[in-house]
Amino acid sequence: MDNDLNFETFKGLVSLSMEDLCRELFLGNRESIRIKKEQVAVRNLVKIFNAALTISNAKGFTAMSLRDLSKEAGLSMGALYTYFSSKEELLDMIQRQGRLVVKRVLLSQINGIDDPRNRLKRIIQAHLFLSEVMQPWFYFSYMETKNLAKQEHKRAIESEIFTEKILTDIIQQGQDAKAFRPVQKELAGAVIKAMLQDWYLKRWKYAGRKITVEKYADFVVDLIYTYLAPLPANSIPRSAKTKHDGMPDL
Repeated sequence: MDNDLNFETFKGLVSLSMEDLCRELFLGNRESIRIKKEQVAVRNLVKIFNAALTISNAKGFTAMSLRDLSKEAGLSMGALYTYFSSKEELLDMIQRQGRLVVKRVLLSQINGIDDPRNRLKRIIQAHLFLSEVMQPWFYFSYMETKNLAKQEHKRAIESEIFTEKILTDIIQQGQDAKAFRPVQKELAGAVIKAMLQDWYLKRWKYAGRKITVEKYADFVVDLIYTYLAPLPANSIPRSAKTKHDGMPDL
């Protein structure tokens, strides 16, 4: 597998259109969705999901009424109820499908890459590129986690921890191979995750500075590489410095 990745190549490798996502959701929920014709069901699910994300990202899912959704999607209230029984069920459907896609795509992108530096670079690129393709869902997912039912809220938290664990496992692998210096890997993973989230939560900030997703990915990778780079043999880690390094006693 090529160790480098650009945004256009990523989009060609991963099929992530809303139609693809809704077809996957339909095939996995045939028992609860009362429309049996796949083509009709997928077409309407695309309308429902796009409408829900548009309204929710503008004013919040809690403030959205099913009448709002019906109007935005161009479907009757009765039609909506053939796909879900309540707003809560719709929220769970959107969140659950998104988590499945994120997990599958991220794991597929690092599969076959053994070198920890290349593996870390690929997971950062893949996460950012995926969040760019699915930006409305990523933003929605982050903002609406608090409104999930208890069990789904727990799964959302587990999904974030899952992503962080991929990062910490790679850092540990790099430390074992002497490719990365000893650091607190859990803290490093959490900080990397926060930088990845900043891209899709504050895209306006980077758009105003004309920063593309590829430039941002390169910056994050360079920053993390610099932080994790092994220290020269004769250097003293910052954590090992004492008051004798020229700093006054505090």
